[in-house]
Amino acid sequence: MENPGRILRIHAITVLVSALLMAAKFLAWYLTGSNAILTDALESIVNVLAGAFAWYSLWLSFKPRDHDHPYGHGKIEFLSATLEGSLILIAGLSIFFKSIYNFIYPQEIQEISTGIWLVAGAGLVNFMMGLYLRKKGEKAGSMTLKANGQHLLSDAWSSLGLLIGLFLLWISGEVWVDNVLGLLFGAYIAWVALGILRKSVAGIMDEADFALLEELVGYIKTKRKKEWIDIHNLRVIQYGRMLHIDCHITLPWYYSLQEAHDAIKDVDQTIYEKYQEVELFIHMDPCIPHSCRICSIENCEVRQKPFEAMQEWDVATLLKNQKHGDL
Repeated sequence: MENPGRILRIHAITVLVSALLMAAKFLAWYLTGSNAILTDALESIVNVLAGAFAWYSLWLSFKPRDHDHPYGHGKIEFLSATLEGSLILIAGLSIFFKSIYNFIYPQEIQEISTGIWLVAGAGLVNFMMGLYLRKKGEKAGSMTLKANGQHLLSDAWSSLGLLIGLFLLWISGEVWVDNVLGLLFGAYIAWVALGILRKSVAGIMDEADFALLEELVGYIKTKRKKEWIDIHNLRVIQYGRMLHIDCHITLPWYYSLQEAHDAIKDVDQTIYEKYQEVELFIHMDPCIPHSCRICSIENCEVRQKPFEAMQEWDVATLLKNQKHGDL
């Protein structure tokens, strides 16, 4: 797990670099008067504001659980992504409507070559920072880092398209090309914003993360033991780095309380080996005669039905809120 202090330092550096890039883009717009370059500069304001709030969100999410926040502070990352998505959406719509305005009232373009070099440099730096932040976000399980990294990458790709358009503008001298670019990039930025907002709202609403569920179920299957007769009613929620996992597990009914406790502890330890930041709530169910069909425990003296086959574990079966056994 990535050190929280190091993640915060990395993010603080990216915010500082974003502020420098924003200054470079506004300089390019001041020199050229290009509406398309202005779109890139306006989005850079979003980069800086969203990045600063994202840093605060990360700092807060790394705080340990307390009496007021028994599930930790990780959910602040969803609010951070919501703010970032909202700011990006506002920037995209502003760019879009300003481009329409400039179709009616054209603006003179100049010093295009200087603007091209400034935009190219800023786009390259954004691309490298975006890749780095997304990689760190995936490693740390941080929605904030991944969202900010994805935002910087989208900014870099839009800068690439902007460079192509500026080159066409440079060689053609047609001002309408600049306005078309503004419309396209404004629409693209708004689309990226809607994607970020959808993910943040899904997190706030505790929408199931099926990619995470597939990973968890696949891992449990590789560690499966005979006494773990059945798992059902599986629920997984992620807040920042912390996973909250709930499930029911079916154990032999004749287990003593100590044996059942040891079996649950074994499940806990198995999951902790893969997910260090995790909180588990496992409910124990005793097996019933119906369970004998999927129970592979050998020499069971109380078996009432012959063993047929172990229940196949996949996301669909483990999410069901019922014991299994009908084959």
